Amino acid sequence: MTAVDGPVLEASARSAPGSRSEAGRELAARAAQAAGVAARHAARADRDRGLHPEVVRAACEAGFPRHFVPSRWGGAQGTFSELQPAVAALGEACASAAWCAALWAAHGRFAACLPPAGQRELWGTSPDVRIAAGVMPPAGSAEPAAGGWRLQGEWECVSGAESAHWLLLAARDTSGAERPARVFLVPREQVAVRDVWHSTGLRGTGSNTVVVAPVTVPGHRTFPFTSLLYGMPGPGRARCHTVPAHMGGGLLFAAPVLGCARHALKAWSVWACLPAGAAAPARAQASVRETLARSSAEIDAAALLLERAAWRADTAAVCADVVTRNRRDAAFAADLLVSAVERLFRTGGRHARSDSGSLQRCWRDVHTAAAHGVLRMETAADAYASAVCA
Repeated sequence: MTAVDGPVLEASARSAPGSRSEAGRELAARAAQAAGVAARHAARADRDRGLHPEVVRAACEAGFPRHFVPSRWGGAQGTFSELQPAVAALGEACASAAWCAALWAAHGRFAACLPPAGQRELWGTSPDVRIAAGVMPPAGSAEPAAGGWRLQGEWECVSGAESAHWLLLAARDTSGAERPARVFLVPREQVAVRDVWHSTGLRGTGSNTVVVAPVTVPGHRTFPFTSLLYGMPGPGRARCHTVPAHMGGGLLFAAPVLGCARHALKAWSVWACLPAGAAAPARAQASVRETLARSSAEIDAAALLLERAAWRADTAAVCADVVTRNRRDAAFAADLLVSAVERLFRTGGRHARSDSGSLQRCWRDVHTAAAHGVLRMETAADAYASAVCA
């Protein structure tokens, strides 16, 4: 067995979990403003299966798309510890808005793997570029062509594709026997979006299917899939651009779930504490008080796990032990949040199931988000066990 947390515990107190940098405080303040806008449109996003333009604009003004963009292009080149609580704060207002905001940030980190000319084309005029992605698992096909690569295919569940400026799409190279995957940057106008996202939850993410008829992608707009998956260390590259996808991906997918669970707890608590006509408030029941204690504790525990995972992504030595522990903690945090919201939903009476309330929407959003492959406990457990028992 390996002592996974050893290198992390030696980090300075200045970077300890829970500390907030000036940049983190500024992002949190802007995220709170965006949350106010998202809250006003949350029910509409659920009904219309897409984010209102005002929400998209507010998330961009908050700085989510530029968060991991290299500083040379005017980006924040920020940290996971700054981003994770900001995403969760937005998730308290609207899980779909937080999901898209987290992905816009994450995809900026992936796009930093592009050659310099590709980065210049993407961010040369502004770092506030919204990037959607269909990268895991790779789909479609690509082969070398004059001037670059010939790309075509379909990619499912591409969140925020409709409002994106560019898309990152991973495809297999079909020209050789080994079929290595590559990631391609494609402008929004070169793809079609098929409206198929009729989901139980996270309806506002617009996670539709993207279709690309054969298009030529220049060589400066592509990079090996392995650079995204395993990180791309090198001279002059910021820490956020060098860590593997699984070291930070899970915690960013879990952050909207955390915010959504907090919203569910607040909505449930209003119901539990209000007088019920002539009857005593629901909180007078021992079972209701236990639900409050257990669910709030699970939500707090999940927050601590994600905070610690973000700290590792920012500071810990990059090795299999740490990467798989982050995967494990993100998946387990999602499990805790599902458990908490499930308990709230089951004990919330008619209020919980009312279309006019937000608790049922939170219940749907949390279950849908936690079903994402990145947050599947069995997959994370397999990777963790393989690293620890190696």
